Order: sequence, then C-alpha cells, then structure tokens
Amino acid sequence: MKEGLGLDYFFTFLISKAIKSKNLSLGLLLHSQFIKKALTLRPFITNHLIAMYSKFNETKSAQRAFDELVVKNSYSWNILISGYVQRGHFDRACKLFDQMPSRNLVSYNSLIYGFSQHGFYKESVLMFLKMLKDCMVIDSCTVVGIVGACARLGALRFLCQVHGFMIVFGLDMNLIVYNALIDAYGKCGEVDCAYRIFNRMSERDVVSWASMVVAYAKASRLEDAFRVFKETPIKNTLSWTGLIAGFAQNSCGNEALDLFRQMLEEGVQPNAYTFVAVLSACADLALIERGKQIHAHIVRVGSRGDLLNLFVFNALIDMYCKCGNMNSAKLLFERIHEKDVVSWNSLITGFAQNGHGEDSLNVFRMMIEENVRPNHRTFIGALSACCHAGLISEGMRILELMEKYFGVTPRSDHYAILIDLLGRKNKLEEAMNMIKRTPNGTNCVGMWGSLLGACRVHGNLGFARQAAEALFELEPKNAARYVMLSNIYATARRWDDSRAVKRLMEERGLRKEAAYSWIEVRNVRHEFVVKDEGHSQIEKIHELIIVLVDHMKDVGYGPLRDGSLFPDEDETICC
Repeated sequence: MKEGLGLDYFFTFLISKAIKSKNLSLGLLLHSQFIKKALTLRPFITNHLIAMYSKFNETKSAQRAFDELVVKNSYSWNILISGYVQRGHFDRACKLFDQMPSRNLVSYNSLIYGFSQHGFYKESVLMFLKMLKDCMVIDSCTVVGIVGACARLGALRFLCQVHGFMIVFGLDMNLIVYNALIDAYGKCGEVDCAYRIFNRMSERDVVSWASMVVAYAKASRLEDAFRVFKETPIKNTLSWTGLIAGFAQNSCGNEALDLFRQMLEEGVQPNAYTFVAVLSACADLALIERGKQIHAHIVRVGSRGDLLNLFVFNALIDMYCKCGNMNSAKLLFERIHEKDVVSWNSLITGFAQNGHGEDSLNVFRMMIEENVRPNHRTFIGALSACCHAGLISEGMRILELMEKYFGVTPRSDHYAILIDLLGRKNKLEEAMNMIKRTPNGTNCVGMWGSLLGACRVHGNLGFARQAAEALFELEPKNAARYVMLSNIYATARRWDDSRAVKRLMEERGLRKEAAYSWIEVRNVRHEFVVKDEGHSQIEKIHELIIVLVDHMKDVGYGPLRDGSLFPDEDETICC
C-alpha cells in the first residue's frame, strides 16, 4: 500500500514538472502511460491530470479526464470548476456547480472570486448570498472576492454588512483581508473608514500603503495622499503609480509629471499603468513634446512586453488626438492588432475634435463594418463629427441608429451636440423644439448652453433670453452665462439690457474668471491673461503681434469694431 502511494506521489511530481516546464507533450505521454496501467482510476492521479489540462487551457481534455473518472471526490469537481472559471467559461462552471453532489467552501469561493475577477460583480454577490443561505462558513478567500465585487459596484451598504458579518463571526483579519477592505472602502468613497482600518493594522505591506494613497487620491484629498506617500517606508512602482494617477485624475497634470520625473530619478521602474497616468496628464495639458518623450521612453524599454499593451496604446492615441497630432494617432491605431471600443472611440473623437469630420465618420463606419459594438461615447464622437462638418441629415440618421440598431439610449449630451449642430446652421427654432420634446430636456444645462452659444453667433435675442433665463435657474453661479447674454445685447446695441445683466451679476456677487491662452515651448507652458504684461519676453511678443496684424491687414482682414463692449466702459466683462 505504501509502495503504491509512493508511486502516486512520484507520478504527480512528474505531472507538476510538465506544468512548470510548460511541456504539454510530456503531460500527454504521462497520461497515455497512466491509461495503460489503469492508474487513471485513482482520483489522486486523475485530479492532477485535470489540473494540468486546465493550466494548459485544454478544457476538453480536462472534462474528458473528469468524465472517465469513476469515483470522483470534491477535489475532482472543484479543480474542474476552477479551471473553467480561470478561462471565463462560467456557464460550464455553474453547470458543474449545480451538479455537484456535495458543495464545500472551495466550490463557492471559486465562483465568488472568479465572477469578481472577470467583471461579473452582481453574479459574485448573488453567489455569496446563496452561500450564506446554504449555511456555509466564509473564510478570507470569500471575503477578498466579495469585497472586491462591492468595491466595483460601489455597494457601500452591502460592503458594511459584509464587514459587520466578518466581525460578528470572528473571522481572522489577516493582511490580505485588511488590504481588500482598505481598497473597497476607498473605491466606495468612504476614505475615513479606510484610514481607520489602516490605522488598526499591526502589520502593513506596500499594498496597504499604496491602497491608502489611492483611496485619498480618488477622494480628491491630495494632501492626505501625499502625506501617506511620504510616510511609506518602501516606495515601489505601485506606490508611485497610485500617487501619480491620483494627481493626473484630479487635473493636477504638472504635479503628476513632476512626480514621474522624481520616480525615474530614484531609479523606480514605471509600469504600464504609470505610463497611462502620465500620458493622460500630457493629454489634459496638451503637452505634445513631453508626450513624445514619454512615448520614446516606452519604445526604449519596449523589450518588456507588458508595456506595449492595449491600455498604453489607447493612452498614446488619446494623447496625440488631444494634442492635435492625428497622423501619429492614426499610425498607432493601425498598429493595434486587437482594438477595443476605447481604441475606436479615441480616434473617432480625435478626428471630430480636430475638425476632420469626414475622417471621423469614416472611422465610425469602419468600426460598424468590423462588428465592434459602439457605446454612448462612440456616438458622442460621431455626432461631434457631424456637428463640425455641418451634416444635419447624417447627425439625425446616427441619432436614429443609436437606439434602433444598437440599443443605446440617447443621453442629454447627445442631444446637446445636435442642438449645437442645428444652431450652427441657424435652425434655432428646430433646436428649441428639440429641447422641448427631449425627455427632461428643459432641465439640461448642455442643451440650453448650446442654444445660447448659437444665439450669440446669429444674434437671435428672443431665443437667447429664453436660453439664458433657463440657465440662470439651472446654474445661478455660472458667471459665463450672464456674460454671454450681456455680450449678445451689446452686439445688438441694446445697451440698457446689457447693463441690466451686468447689474444682476453684481447683485449676485458673480465675477467671471479671466480667460487665458497658452503655448508650450521646450516643455514649458506659458500662460497669458488679458492685458498681461508680466511675461519676461513681453516686448518681443508685442513686436510679433504687430507683424501678425500687418499680415492680416495685407490679406484683407480688419478688426471687428462693431463688437460687444459697453461704450466707454471697462471691457473686462467681455470674453
């Protein structure tokens, strides 16, 4: 008996060697020998074969080995369920789960964790509830799976219930569970709860610190995020990336890029997520030279295959699109072997925002031909393309396609783009009718804003007043709306009405922030406010402006003297 048991362990050792060396041929040879010697009748050996085939993604062979096993134990069922779960075959996994004569903790954990890891968060929660109904006792693996699902769903109340359940039943709170809870509370917006858990930990690892940094950054508490980061004993790629992404996502692109520079100076290697974050910062700031440098850095270290993944490609395309370099964006897009909807959306929107409406619509048509299912962002890009190209009929056709053929319900931002399109063509009455007949359209800031902008272009005082009054109700603190109505009146020489709007602004304590323009020169961003004389090279700038004005006059352009300024008054209100 002992000799047979020793042989079993020897054979399973050989199977493990086949898995580690990724040698399927060796595994097949072993299986054939086991069949000849009738060793496949032993669950201990066959279970290892099922595990081997699952590792090699040979699910049919794993299923066949399972089916041929006469006496199956719980491990036989669980190992095959786990194999199907790892490959995302949840229909087969659930079918096996339902057929199991006796389920145990491992059976439930495989599905709860697997659903959560593959994005089926609601299914993970339902399986957890079924587990409790069947009176199963949970462990740390259960908690990590269900807490991760709560985080993704933003299900704070259910997360608190799970946490309470753990405390009441005295579940062992190990490091992995603590880290999962910090991450979950942070993603659900309860950063103070996350910090209380963090403070109670007797032992912390780099994941604990990084999770706390990310939680604060997600809550836009950047000072707290930076404080925890500074206190982190060992800063690795995860720590740096969490802080950099936090600053980038909170519109602090310059700070994110400074942190990235410090990260490189300290010899910490960035990963794909780091590059996605810094490329996002470059895109938001339109710093194309810095973006090109980061792109070059990615190419230099491109031998690490994980850097050239789809997320990085999409971030590069987005950066080049937002910086106006559509040639580079298109070249990168064409290099992607398996494009996802984000890849298509980035290029469609990029062409649209840079004034290439026809190119944008061509990419949209290619996407449909490739059988890639568009989402609401796709249609925002396609409708924007119609808007920039002045294609009213095509815009209306795309709106009809959304719901009729793709099941995408139009949102307020889709209608706002169409109203902008109608407004550009001076079809203001049609635009007004669209606002009235759109569900909840009269309460949509974007729609009224598009109409007010069109009224300014075409000088329609009646619709302008209606749009402005609606906007004053919807966003009473937005000074820009008052300024625009005032300028519309001033352009029409309705000085009393223009002054009345200005007085209304003053009574409500509103003042529009000064607009500014900017330019990037040698990785430095230079900003200019109206009447700004503080730049170090202001004299050279004035000389160049004079030259440019002369060139404009030479080709027949002249200043707009019938403008929107109040006569004999400060022009700071106008912008």
